[in-house]
Amino acid sequence: MERRRFSLPVEGFELRGELYIPEGKGPHPALCICHGIPRGIRDPGDPGYPALAQRFSAAGFLTLIFNFRGTGESGGNFDIMGWTRDLEAILNHLYHMKAVNRGQICLMGFSGGAVISVYVAAKDQRVSCLIACACPARFRPLYHPRRAKSLLEHFRQIRIIRDEDFPPSIDEWVEGFTRVRPIDFVHSIAPRPLLIIHGTQDDVVEPSQAWELYQKAGQPKQMLMVEGAGHRLRVEEKAMEGAVKWLRRRAFGD
Repeated sequence: MERRRFSLPVEGFELRGELYIPEGKGPHPALCICHGIPRGIRDPGDPGYPALAQRFSAAGFLTLIFNFRGTGESGGNFDIMGWTRDLEAILNHLYHMKAVNRGQICLMGFSGGAVISVYVAAKDQRVSCLIACACPARFRPLYHPRRAKSLLEHFRQIRIIRDEDFPPSIDEWVEGFTRVRPIDFVHSIAPRPLLIIHGTQDDVVEPSQAWELYQKAGQPKQMLMVEGAGHRLRVEEKAMEGAVKWLRRRAFGD
């Protein structure tokens, strides 16, 4: 496979990412992987998203990974509504690549990245299918000023909010978490296929939220509840094996 780094200008800063292009003549079915909100704790033994991208590329998918604003090497500050615009810009970039089969562009999001994936896919018909991993039905309420300020301070400490004067409005920043609620948008994925993957031992997003999303979603839909798995599904073999098989059935008829 071929690996390419890229930078994409968005709203005055750069999004940084990588493309993993499978061998063989294109155009290829594409997969865009969306990471979650950083927790500020990095496991030195974690191979990270590049290893995951390599796995899906080896399975035949042109795979894109990137850092949302405020994270990794990308510029900007963490803002949940800003993340929706980041993903739209990434989809535009992917859609206009000659190596991409425009009729087969899938999103796969993890946790907060799954929230953004549901929101964007509901509005953007270029997304042909969606995998939502460890996706909350909604974020916990942040309306109490003390809680919002505490969360902002945490994000400053882990350096995903980098500018002292950001956000210009705390109220608008908080409101964004309500505006992207997956439970309000998941029904709009249909008739495009949806796979929800969740762990029975997820201690961040209760499995009941996955079932709530599943019940609200239209057909076709599938639930993969992974016994014993926690929140970090990308390191769970059964979860990622299930995702690969589900994608290949849709792209290649396996």
